[in-house]
Amino acid sequence: MAESVVKGPAAYFPSIEKKYGRPVSEWQELIRSSPLTRHMELVSWLKAEYGMGHGHANALVAHFLAEGK
Repeated sequence: MAESVVKGPAAYFPSIEKKYGRPVSEWQELIRSSPLTRHMELVSWLKAEYGMGHGHANALVAHFLAEGK
């Protein structure tokens, strides 16, 4: 039986949790509570405020916005 492979932004989640020490649910809540709404504004905010790398910040924001606030 083939293993299920996670694709898209969610593929980054295990490394995000390991590197930044917070579960993805916490990052999603931080994004939700931000007054910012545009993709790149949120990415830039995560990078500046939390020292997150671009790929990780982009994955979190893309996944969050795809789900709809």
